[in-house]
Amino acid sequence: MAGLYPPLRPYARLSVLAPTGAEAAALDKTAIDTVGVPQPVLMENAGRSAAMILQRLRPKGRVVGVVGSGNNGGDALVLLRTLRAWGRDVIAIVAAERSLQDPLLHGWDVPVRTDEGLGAEGWRDLVGEGGLVVDGVLGTGLRGAPRERQGAAIENINALGCWVLSIDVPSGIDAARGAVPGEAVQAAVTIAFGAPKLGSLLHPARSFAGRLIAVEIAFPPWNSKAVAARVVTPAWAQARLPQRESDTHKNAVGRVLVVAGQRGMAGAAVLVVRAALSAGAGLVRICSAPENREIVQSAVPEAIYVDPGDPGALKEALEQCDAVGLGPGLGTGALAQDLAATVVTGPLRPLVVDADALNLASEGKLDLASLAPTRAILATPHAGEMARLLGTDTGTVQSDRIAALQRAVEAHGTALLLKGAPSLVGAPGSEVLVDCQGSSDLAAAGMGDALTGVCATLMAQGLDARDAGAVGLYLTGRAARLAGRGPALTPSDVIRCLPDALGERSQGVSELDLPFVLYDADPAR
Repeated sequence: MAGLYPPLRPYARLSVLAPTGAEAAALDKTAIDTVGVPQPVLMENAGRSAAMILQRLRPKGRVVGVVGSGNNGGDALVLLRTLRAWGRDVIAIVAAERSLQDPLLHGWDVPVRTDEGLGAEGWRDLVGEGGLVVDGVLGTGLRGAPRERQGAAIENINALGCWVLSIDVPSGIDAARGAVPGEAVQAAVTIAFGAPKLGSLLHPARSFAGRLIAVEIAFPPWNSKAVAARVVTPAWAQARLPQRESDTHKNAVGRVLVVAGQRGMAGAAVLVVRAALSAGAGLVRICSAPENREIVQSAVPEAIYVDPGDPGALKEALEQCDAVGLGPGLGTGALAQDLAATVVTGPLRPLVVDADALNLASEGKLDLASLAPTRAILATPHAGEMARLLGTDTGTVQSDRIAALQRAVEAHGTALLLKGAPSLVGAPGSEVLVDCQGSSDLAAAGMGDALTGVCATLMAQGLDARDAGAVGLYLTGRAARLAGRGPALTPSDVIRCLPDALGERSQGVSELDLPFVLYDADPAR
């Protein structure tokens, strides 16, 4: 049966950092100036690694390298020289102030010409039928839109409509924020050196990067404290999954209290409860509006109903749980405020704050900052909820999601999971964790409710708030892929496949059987 499952992606050999362009430059400098790795060695390894992957993926056709003035251009020249030595038909187009007799070619007969005066027809003639392009125009140091000459080269590359491999990042993207301030290369594959750059993991730049592959090129071990973000890979997430003892029982594997669902919103409560159970909770209680009781108990007979009108029952439920999921479908009226107040003034249990509980927080009726010192809290806003928490607008949040996340973490002192493309997790004193499993298939009402149930279960089983958020994202994203429903995916599909996602143990798969490949992720979906 396992053979029927979609392959586990991305592949990741080791833990994967995600440096910004500035961080990558600092790591380069450390490797060269402190450790003593010669810069030409790094460039040689980069170009040859990219050449080997290109040869695996596209063994036929002319290879046209578009060369800029920086190190990316040098990497492209090494790639072209390597392919020429292997017998490939190659040509270099220099789109910058750079010598046409570059010593990086080592005397190999690589035709080199300038882009000046080439014109659209000239570009098409050089690439020819079945040809492909290597993009070495701009690198990770870009700030703002490309200059006129480089922008024109990018336009010409995209106009060809051919297969494109980008060096390190697609030319034209912001390697820190994922912005695309002007023209950017639409790559089929991006080969990143050392690690995928943070900007290429963030939208809108992610949609320009295509298949994203990172390779080892002889960097010394990186100091993780020098990099502000990390990718949530399959191996990273699986290593944090709680393990059950053989002699365990229901009260030892996570007891979750769900406080969700005002009148008419029983569905939200049902989804949270089902997700918590499918994620492995040993016992789940649900406190929901009395009008929802029959629906909830019929839909999920495994859950224990708690009457919100009975303060003693809710207090007992709080005492007998290991984590609370608060907010989905709860509303912001008197009942919601009373329930939230009871939860936060009761026993100090780990807390997932979602949906309407976040709206209460943005209205000043739930003070996350005052609660943070006393218990583990994971807040899970989407961009609109994050904007309200920060007192700004959604556009500002989306323009720099990393900065918005870091501002919110600092302001509220809690772990935060910013949903979106991709979802991000941050916590005080922690690196940002970048989700790798999400896709547009998850853009459906109720997915956040399912995520709340999963995260609450993981916190009930002992994970800290940050790791619960990241592992919860991984599990729901992988379950979505296992469901195989594409754009027709529903939260119930995800919940149904959670047990399969929990049971997987793999670092992912890649058909690139090359020892220097560290990371291999499919194009954005």
